[in-house]
Amino acid sequence: MRLADRLVLAVGLHPGKTPLFSAEERLAMLEEICAPMAKAAGCALVCTTFADLVVSAARREGATMLIRGLRDASDFDYEMQMAGMNATMAPQVQTVFLPASAAVRPITATLVRQIAGMGGDVAAFVPATVAARLKRKFAKA
Repeated sequence: MRLADRLVLAVGLHPGKTPLFSAEERLAMLEEICAPMAKAAGCALVCTTFADLVVSAARREGATMLIRGLRDASDFDYEMQMAGMNATMAPQVQTVFLPASAAVRPITATLVRQIAGMGGDVAAFVPATVAARLKRKFAKA
């Protein structure tokens, strides 16, 4: 079953954060990994960035739904607060929560970066192309 005919993967840009990969690199990885899955599901895919409110980005893209993944109770608490605020600001945009599968529940970007940064193998936690990019990124450091 497909939740949507069109999926927009939006990377938030925050001036106070310094991500490991540039916005362009993150978009390239998303397209590389997600485009084949979207195509197989018959779903159009758009990868973009935003530097304002997620509901503003959703409105610009014509989205009617925000899909948010939940790993644990702390994710749920935070996401419920955000969903409530977003619903007030943009009642036409619904938030849908999807639980993470047991296999990926413990994985966080922070832990993956730490393992990769210390020369560890992250192949079990990320797609092969991302693992290769992380290896190259930390080899330069």
